[in-house]
Amino acid sequence: MQTTLEPILSAHPFLQGLDQPVLALIVGCASNVRFDAGQYLFREGEEASEFYIIREGLVSVEIHVPERGSVTLQTVAAGGIVGWSWVFPPYRWHSDARAVEPTHAIALDGACLRMKCEETPRMGYELMKRFARVLDESLQASRLQLLDLYGHTAR
Repeated sequence: MQTTLEPILSAHPFLQGLDQPVLALIVGCASNVRFDAGQYLFREGEEASEFYIIREGLVSVEIHVPERGSVTLQTVAAGGIVGWSWVFPPYRWHSDARAVEPTHAIALDGACLRMKCEETPRMGYELMKRFARVLDESLQASRLQLLDLYGHTAR
């Protein structure tokens, strides 16, 4: 017996309040995934083919800094969203995302969503508004991280 992800997705803050027909289109692009601690969800430069709604666990979004190694830009816990590079050409990741602990997520297929957004502009508009919020939060987190990295200069 196959269970649908619709109740889980409809209750998630990112998708909450969507019309049922739009939500049904999104559910058609969704699948459950699991990552072990230390496993990468994606790597910088790879094709950005999906985004993740974190259900359980913890994910570190990282960039490689020469002479410093990996630097964590953001840590995303249960309820958070990871990844937006699937929205913008050339659909390549600009960072790494690594499971810090065992993580369960829902993966949403980017190509599937882009196609459905083209076919259903209302869906595309709703998703873009929601991703704009995620982008803003991510930019603010990155700004704070940069202040932490470069704000303490020696005098």
